[in-house]
Amino acid sequence: MNWLDLIGWAGSALLVWSLLQARILRLRALNLVGCLVLIGYNAALAVWPMVGLNVVLAVINIWYLRKMLATRHDEATYQVVEVGVDDQFLAHTLRVHGADIARFNPGFRWPPGTAAERSAFLVVRADEVVGVVLSHAEPGGVAQIDLDYVTQRFRDFTPGEFVYRRSRLFTDRGFRRVVSPPGMVAPYYHRLGFRPEGDAYVLDLPAPSVGGRA
Repeated sequence: MNWLDLIGWAGSALLVWSLLQARILRLRALNLVGCLVLIGYNAALAVWPMVGLNVVLAVINIWYLRKMLATRHDEATYQVVEVGVDDQFLAHTLRVHGADIARFNPGFRWPPGTAAERSAFLVVRADEVVGVVLSHAEPGGVAQIDLDYVTQRFRDFTPGEFVYRRSRLFTDRGFRRVVSPPGMVAPYYHRLGFRPEGDAYVLDLPAPSVGGRA
C-alpha cells in the first residue's frame, strides 16, 4: 500500500467516523474534512465522478456549518420555557436522558411533587428540547442549580448562555447569585462569566427588574 492509498483510506475512515457522531456540528465538520481529503485523493487518480461527488458534499457541509455557526448565539434560535416541577413531559425528558444525565451529574436527584422554592425550565429550539435547567432557592437570594443538562445533539452549541446571560429567569425572581450544580462533570461555566468559588462556579446577577420576586 502506497501513501496515496493511505490518504484514500484515511478520507474514507473520516467519513464513516463522522456518521457515528451524535453531535451535529462535529458530524458536519468531520464529514467536510473527509470530503476534502477524498477530493484530493480522487483528483490524483483522475477519478472525476468521485471528485464531483465529494465537491458537492463538501459544499453542502459548508452551507450547513455556516448556518449552524451563524445561529449559535442568535437569541431567536433558543427559547426558555418554564414548566411545573411535577410536569409529566419534564419527567419524561429526565427519564429518557437519565443515563446521560447521570454521566455528567452523578449526584443529581430531583424529588417528585411541587415546591414553591423550586423551578424547572426547558430550553427548546422550535419544538425540540435542547436542555433542562432545574433549580431551587437558597437563603440570601441564591439560585442553586440542581441540573444543567444539554442534549447530546446540541452539546457543541451554547444554549446555556440564553438561560444565564440573556434570559431574565433569575433576575426577575429577585435572585442575586446563581451557583452551579454540585459535582458536575466537565462544567462550562467559565465561558459564561461565572467565577470559581470552592468546588462550584458562581454568577453574580444584576439588580432585578421592578416587580421581580425572590
